[in-house]
Amino acid sequence: MTKRVAILLFPGFDLIDAGGPYEVFLTASRLAERDGLPPQYEVVLVSPGGADAVAFGGMTLTRLHDPADVGQIDIAIVPGTIDVAAVVADPVLAATVEGLIGSSGVTASVCTGAFLLAKAGALEGKSATTHWEDVDDLARTGKLADVRSGVRWVDEGSVVTSGGLTSGIHMALHLVARDYGVDHAVRTAKQLDQPWDPTGAS
Repeated sequence: MTKRVAILLFPGFDLIDAGGPYEVFLTASRLAERDGLPPQYEVVLVSPGGADAVAFGGMTLTRLHDPADVGQIDIAIVPGTIDVAAVVADPVLAATVEGLIGSSGVTASVCTGAFLLAKAGALEGKSATTHWEDVDDLARTGKLADVRSGVRWVDEGSVVTSGGLTSGIHMALHLVARDYGVDHAVRTAKQLDQPWDPTGAS
């Protein structure tokens, strides 16, 4: 069964936070198809209202989808941003994140995207991680069991958080391993020419 992955984009998002997992899921799926199997993932890019999204640095992504229009979502990816305060204070973005959490089997954050999950209450009572510079600030949001540093990701079942920037690649490979086995994740990492440790150590 093909899993649908929705990657959330919004003004000021970090491009590699979204682009890294995007490449992982597409590559894992392409390798499966090479073996004559059905595609493993369908990746869709979503934004609040389907609006264009300008990444940090100015790259603009267009022809995005409103999450409400894409049907069932198995995995939602929430990237991070440089200006955490601005995105956390955005009520439209907060509502979009809450909707994704409610409609997705798994919600995963990259880097400071964890702050959006915390804002939505998705990290309450859970362990989490984020960019190493922001670990203390995430802990101060309250109601988390603990915030870990020195790891690529923290898996809490339906919620997965990852560390800074390229850790999103490692976390996405972990999700591939969850879905289709460690061997396929290792093969995907090799195809990407990306060293990967299944334990999540940084």
